[in-house]
Amino acid sequence: MPEYLVREHDVLVIGAGGAGLRAAIGASAAGVSVGIVTKSLLGKAHTVMAEGGIAAALANVDERDNWKVHFADTMRGGQYMNNPRMAQIHAQEAPACVRELEAWGAVFDRTAQGKILQRNFGGHKYPRLAHVGDRTGLEMIRTLQDHGIHQGIDVDMECVILTLLKDGDRVVGAFGYDRERGRFRLYRAKAVVLATGGIGRAYKITSNSWEYTADGLALAYRAGAELMDMEFVQFHPTGMIWPPSVQGILVTEGVRGEGGVLKNKEGRRFMFDDIPPLYKNQTADNPEEGWRYTQGDRAARRPPELLTRDHVARSIVREVREGRDSPHGGVFLDISWIKEKMPHAAEHIKRKLPSMYHQFKQLADIDITKEPMEVGPTTHYMMGGVRVDAETQMSNVPGLFAAGECAAGLHGANRLGGNSLSDLLVFGKRAGEHAAAFAKEHPAGQVNSDEVEAAARQALEPFERPTGESPFLIQRDLQEMMQDLVGIVRRE
Repeated sequence: MPEYLVREHDVLVIGAGGAGLRAAIGASAAGVSVGIVTKSLLGKAHTVMAEGGIAAALANVDERDNWKVHFADTMRGGQYMNNPRMAQIHAQEAPACVRELEAWGAVFDRTAQGKILQRNFGGHKYPRLAHVGDRTGLEMIRTLQDHGIHQGIDVDMECVILTLLKDGDRVVGAFGYDRERGRFRLYRAKAVVLATGGIGRAYKITSNSWEYTADGLALAYRAGAELMDMEFVQFHPTGMIWPPSVQGILVTEGVRGEGGVLKNKEGRRFMFDDIPPLYKNQTADNPEEGWRYTQGDRAARRPPELLTRDHVARSIVREVREGRDSPHGGVFLDISWIKEKMPHAAEHIKRKLPSMYHQFKQLADIDITKEPMEVGPTTHYMMGGVRVDAETQMSNVPGLFAAGECAAGLHGANRLGGNSLSDLLVFGKRAGEHAAAFAKEHPAGQVNSDEVEAAARQALEPFERPTGESPFLIQRDLQEMMQDLVGIVRRE
């Protein structure tokens, strides 16, 4: 076997977003050697795009909230196709994970009493999302990264993993290359944690960054791991649609949580037209009650704009198909209207939604404190992924664990906003701890040199072909096909 740069760890974590960093911290705390491999840069994870907050039943704003209510909301939002044990663990352990993040230095917005402030979000019965303005994901990554680098964790940036290596049925490492020099790297490990995110870049219009190309799902599948719920793709109802260069960029649900409303070109709040029976008793039937809810009135029911993402996205598509769309094929999201309800509304919007204000001002030349935004559905999240054990996050392949978006089970058919960040913390922690326990209980396996050589040859094959299709054109065709045939509304 040729000489490759070899790294050896007890636990190898592939991916450096929230789930990967939390898994690495959890494994390192257990006393094993840990390595992180990321094809991007440390701190440049898609987790930073999660803007609205972390869902956890802290009950700081409304003492009626508790883990059982959070569990019920998660199950209902997922159409009861969730793994109930995962939903229970998530709801029970999320509050402690948020407090742990705070202890590590995360600076959350505060209530008047100094507690972590929580905001309303779609599908959640009570104000539940701990947040840092509309930059919560960025604060999470900053905190985890800062804490993680002091734990002695090795980090290889800009390295792509091509294949997982096995010794019999067990995963014993990975093989890849560094993107800067193109040199192959061999990683030996007693346990591997996949934390590689989702599949958003398979679609033409997506809120996902360039890294989201389903690498982890492909690695797991080829290694023999079971995948599940791969048909469950979430389309966030509010992405930018104009100008074309920014199409798909996320517009946080926090805009609606702070009082933003959806209107069609006729100026009608169309979300009142179709409230699902399952949510009828929990949803306001008039604008005034909906406004009171966003301002903390505990007797009020939530506005229909804060129904689950799947329903809001379908309602927007209906308005577009029936000809009531905005000039560029979406609908209007208006937060500026709150000036009718409160003094100094512009300053309030800028304080609560600073990223959204700057995003629209710089990218679309729109002042959201004065005029509505044009929005439409954008591919956002994959509920499906690697089938894992609810307690340990291990797949059916011994030694292979998964956490975060590339793992499946928690969210069922639809994820509630904010549950992704608490998912990363709860199950990233569990994946790291159980991967460390597995590494302590099992000796290092043998790496098959023939398997490594075959992977190296396959990686080099495109450079040896005199002719062939451009991979960029293939990706473009795939994205257009997925957008047209595997979107929100499917007939087959």
